[in-house]
Amino acid sequence: MKTSKTYSKIISGAMTWGRWGKQCSTAEMAELIEHNIDIGIATFDHADIYGDYSTEGEFGKAFKASGVKREDFQLISKCGIQYMGDARNNSVKHYDYSTNYIVWSAERSLKELQTDYLDLFLLHRPSPLMQPDAIAKAVDHLKTSGKIKSFGVSNFTPSQMDLLKTKVDLEANQIEFSLTQHSAMHNGTLDYLTVNDIQPMAWSPLGSVFKEDTEQTRRIHKQLGELLDKYNATEDQLLLAWLLKHPAGILPVVGTTNKTRLSQAMDATSIDLELEDWFKILVASQGHKVP
Repeated sequence: MKTSKTYSKIISGAMTWGRWGKQCSTAEMAELIEHNIDIGIATFDHADIYGDYSTEGEFGKAFKASGVKREDFQLISKCGIQYMGDARNNSVKHYDYSTNYIVWSAERSLKELQTDYLDLFLLHRPSPLMQPDAIAKAVDHLKTSGKIKSFGVSNFTPSQMDLLKTKVDLEANQIEFSLTQHSAMHNGTLDYLTVNDIQPMAWSPLGSVFKEDTEQTRRIHKQLGELLDKYNATEDQLLLAWLLKHPAGILPVVGTTNKTRLSQAMDATSIDLELEDWFKILVASQGHKVP
């Protein structure tokens, strides 16, 4: 299994830390940053649009209020979505991947996060109008000036990655992946990332298991329940362990702000599901045996 030396095995997603979720105070965010790092979750995932373009700034204030050193953690952010909210006068949700906008957005994220560099900078979603030359020019400027260490994408298909790779190196792709949304395992996306040495990251790694009551989720709960004692684990830990066993070396981005659940997520990295148990969980999700 591929392992990452750059990012923590579990990534803490900050989307719900602010206005779009828990509305944590500066002190609460600072405490959360410190807790994550203390338990080994040293990578934090952002996007400019989170909290209607406000969460990065709130995190930056918390970082400065904490006792954490910048070299002790990694920051990821994303750009490109022009969101329809109160912060910007957009008449329609759209994407902007012009050279100037990418550079401006990265510099804005640096200012908001109160840091000199991003460890990873991602294009948030593919645009039908994106031009590889314009994107490559922005990335070259940001890397040369030391403002970003690595560049990648989020939610891109293999063909879209091929398009960009004609002009710029890709080092990560953050995709939706979970037991209930595992199409990337069958449509060639994870194979492509592995072959091209691109780091996969997974948003919504628990999928819909705790969000929906369906025949599928009931099957999953039943199967997980039969394995809890064997692995001395919770259901969410088994879901993460299932994802972590994939040889592509997927890094889950967990969105919880609950300290206990964060600690449990990190503990899941030490669970090694037996081969047949991994397939039992997959079969429970699919509702049929593998071909």
